[in-house]
Amino acid sequence: MAAVTLCGVCAFLELYITQPLLPLLTHLFHASKTGVALTVSAGTLGAAVTAPIVGAFTERLPRKRVIVAWMVAIAVPTLLAATSTSLAQLIFWRFLQGIAVPGIVAVVVTYIGEEWPPNRVAFIMSFYISGTALGGFLSRYLAGILADWFNWRVSFLVLGAVALVGAAAVYAWLPHGCRRQPVALTGARPSFFAQVRDLFRNRRLVATYAVGFDVLFTLVGVFTWITFHLSAAPFSLSTAAISSLFLVYLIGLVVTPTAGYIITRVGLRAGISGAIVCTMAGVLITLSPSLPIVILGLAMVSTGTFIAQTAAQSHLRVAAPAEARVTAAGVYLTCYYFGGTAAGVVPGAFWALGKWPACVAFIVAMQVVALAIALVGWRRPKGGADADLTHAAGPDLAAAGD
Repeated sequence: MAAVTLCGVCAFLELYITQPLLPLLTHLFHASKTGVALTVSAGTLGAAVTAPIVGAFTERLPRKRVIVAWMVAIAVPTLLAATSTSLAQLIFWRFLQGIAVPGIVAVVVTYIGEEWPPNRVAFIMSFYISGTALGGFLSRYLAGILADWFNWRVSFLVLGAVALVGAAAVYAWLPHGCRRQPVALTGARPSFFAQVRDLFRNRRLVATYAVGFDVLFTLVGVFTWITFHLSAAPFSLSTAAISSLFLVYLIGLVVTPTAGYIITRVGLRAGISGAIVCTMAGVLITLSPSLPIVILGLAMVSTGTFIAQTAAQSHLRVAAPAEARVTAAGVYLTCYYFGGTAAGVVPGAFWALGKWPACVAFIVAMQVVALAIALVGWRRPKGGADADLTHAAGPDLAAAGD
């Protein structure tokens, strides 16, 4: 479990590294706020557009070897980014970092589903999700501290070195896959586009992709647009105070593994329902005029979205065909990151209409839609391939599909 958690940490240790550095980069490169913001979006865009392609090309390769290779592939452009002499160069290296992220995430999710018994998949997945939360937090926190103490280049050098150490640790600790079932080839291997087309014909997978889009849309939408709300009266928080709100991510380190264990008992549909309800309640609570209550709401939002992510990625094991699980996970990541991209733009229209309360109303409406999609789309059919796959997965996940 330690190696799985470390995979999550290293996958997201670099992705948001420039977020706390944006004001500094604006000054150093004499660039606009929009220009330096591309150092953030370049990473997520790289992850979004390459996720299904990376999955397809690594579908039949040894899982552990692929994971370690992509961990090194993230570390290298991180180190090279420290040599950037222009904003364009930094954006380029950030894009390469993003390209490597799906190579870890898609394969780790598949590896977990293959190497642990069905009744423990959600529990083990929760440790991986906790690792992603820790990695995302450390990325923002350490980058800002190191840049403040030394300079921004040191942030990239240190986090790149940490990523290399993490790759070595995963190579030493992560067991070689031994439960992966060979896939029988009955004919010519379908093309990548044909494989993706078939995945989108799977109702349960489409529902999972929609849920994934909403998970990151909610997380990014809330934590992006509430900063404008909290910087204005009556809160009037400083930039440093607002950035410290990411500490609520750490709550997921404790809550998510516990929730993963509970999901294995109550089922995936019940788990995703509870997670979405928790998130909706948290979003509504942020309307409070009391800062401690707002922080509680943000903690509920981050916890709910992490649990929803655990349930959604666990559901991929149930819904995806055995010969295309990595590709299915890659498509999920594409939808997931496009959700985060949309969250940086779409709520702006609602902010113009009614500021934060209007954003809250829109985000909650998105959550309601996601809940309906999960309840309907994740229902196990009475017959057909999906039903056979669910039964084959074992009694606990079979019940989770009901």
